[in-house]
Amino acid sequence: MERELAMEFARVTEAAALNASRWVGKGDKIAADQAAVTAMRIMFDTVAIDGRVVIGEGEMDEAPMLYIGEHVGCGGSAVDIAVDPLEGTNIVAKGLTGAIAVLACAPRGCLLHAPDMYMDKIAVGPECKGRVSLDAPVKQNLREVAKALGKSIGEVTVVVLDRSRHEQLIEDIRSAGARIKLISDGDVSPGVATAYPSSGVDVLMGIGGAPEGVITAAALKCLGGDFQARLYPEGDEKEEEIRRCHEMGISDVNALFTIDELVHSDDVIFSATGITDSFLLKGVHYIGGRAITQTMIMRSASGTVRMIEATHNLEKKPLFKDNRIPFKLD
Repeated sequence: MERELAMEFARVTEAAALNASRWVGKGDKIAADQAAVTAMRIMFDTVAIDGRVVIGEGEMDEAPMLYIGEHVGCGGSAVDIAVDPLEGTNIVAKGLTGAIAVLACAPRGCLLHAPDMYMDKIAVGPECKGRVSLDAPVKQNLREVAKALGKSIGEVTVVVLDRSRHEQLIEDIRSAGARIKLISDGDVSPGVATAYPSSGVDVLMGIGGAPEGVITAAALKCLGGDFQARLYPEGDEKEEEIRRCHEMGISDVNALFTIDELVHSDDVIFSATGITDSFLLKGVHYIGGRAITQTMIMRSASGTVRMIEATHNLEKKPLFKDNRIPFKLD
């Protein structure tokens, strides 16, 4: 893929973050999500790709845009796109930390087509690559992480979604002696943060969304980290979820997916823009009539990671100024 695409994708996630940010703390997660989706979809029309959405807002009959199978871009390299225009809808609605706008891109056919269901995950940074396994006991994984990082287990910090389904996992982590940071939503940001020692996150564990898992794997592929996952069909929708897995080419729903099976290419681009402050990025901040964003862009082919802090004069942005995007300053 052309390296210039990285900057184009930064503009895509910036637009989604800017548009969603006006809904921070306003209690309307649906409006926030719609704002992010609309902005991201419009910006994709300016990018020189022949893009196919493989992870998006749902099936064609469930989402008006950025649905699975939709083609985006104005022509160019044939690529697959995984998007989450607003990762953390509840976070934005409640004004909490951890919301981002994010996308990953790889050559056509190189991203796992993950259905919208749960996935059991473990994510670690480069120092721990090859040292953990989703099939290993929690304590063993934490011992390996501690050794790799030169820490005691008591100094290892694990991020886990605060859900009742994680009661046993939380007990196992605490019994091993590690620290836990419980989060309300949004596990992409802490998953990527495992690759940054300064983030305070050493491991991500637990069950979260499968689409978010593939996006996290794409980021860690760029950073040299490690990620393993297993799909987790459950509840009343279990049989339907298994059927959808089979339709999407996943014959064994109990298979353990390595990072290379989730993202089987060494040419991956990842872009994320903060909406609210997170482990990974600063959120959108306003000064007068301007907005400041922070975006992380990564390419696995070169190993380059860029952090871009941009100041946006919204009056001079055509997509906002001519009301193509429903964004206005209060």
